[in-house]
Amino acid sequence: MRDGATNIKWHERKVLLPDVEKRNGHKGCVVWLTGLSAAGKSTIAVELEKKLFDEGYHVCLLDGDNVRHGLNKDLGFSPEDREENIRRIAELSKLLANYGLIVITAFISPYKKDRNQARNLLENGRFYEIFVKCSIKECANRDPKGLYKKAYAGEIKDFTGISAPYEEPENPELIVDTESLNIEESTNRIYNLMKEHKLIGI
Repeated sequence: MRDGATNIKWHERKVLLPDVEKRNGHKGCVVWLTGLSAAGKSTIAVELEKKLFDEGYHVCLLDGDNVRHGLNKDLGFSPEDREENIRRIAELSKLLANYGLIVITAFISPYKKDRNQARNLLENGRFYEIFVKCSIKECANRDPKGLYKKAYAGEIKDFTGISAPYEEPENPELIVDTESLNIEESTNRIYNLMKEHKLIGI
């Protein structure tokens, strides 16, 4: 524990989450997209954010690459740094969800333990793990950033799915297989899940 960490106090709010949710018409929650690089996480997340925004919902998108440009630019891709990357995002997501936002995250988040820790930060019914499923062969074929090519050539170390592990979710709230579903279909599957669980339209 860092010096001074014991000399802090949580400040209570006068604006309560149920009141925010009643005004917004949706629950504060986290929709956590996980999957291999090039599986389609960011593309789906962007489409879902736009769909929800167009319907008047208060939504925030946290994307893996974007976060590493600022908040987590000090982190690399070692197992320890990956763990810290997800820990920070999980804590940020919790804060935003507790302010009534729909938080969409798009991170590889390769380790089950880290995703479970993110889930455990929130009350039941506020964290939805979405496994964006795609075979490593198809992800490598897509390879929009040229990362798989570099990883296979040994130019990138600790690359998920090749030289670093990806632990598939065991019990996600939803699986979207982007080898069989297009972007619109994948987005609608998540949107419909949110409606079924009364995250939106309350």
